[in-house]
Amino acid sequence: MSDDAKIKLLQLRKSIDNMDAALIHVIAERFRITKAVGALKADNNFPPSDPTREKEQITRLRTMAADAELDPEFAEKLLNFIIKEVIRHHKQAKGEA
Repeated sequence: MSDDAKIKLLQLRKSIDNMDAALIHVIAERFRITKAVGALKADNNFPPSDPTREKEQITRLRTMAADAELDPEFAEKLLNFIIKEVIRHHKQAKGEA
């Protein structure tokens, strides 16, 4: 590998590291908000899960993913993973888990 290629690889990896850090912070903020939603639901005896909202979110994110040239299947899998964790938090807030 040439020196130029090594430098470019290091630059690209630094960009990836920066994006990973941004993703972690964005996900952490999302969970702070969804934990507040869970507390509100628990206080008002709402169910931890909202299948209609979840379906709407999946449809919306699949469209956004396609527009961003990201595989919609991947985006749906990622959102489903996040939704499962959010529901788990909501159940904990309600004392169900």
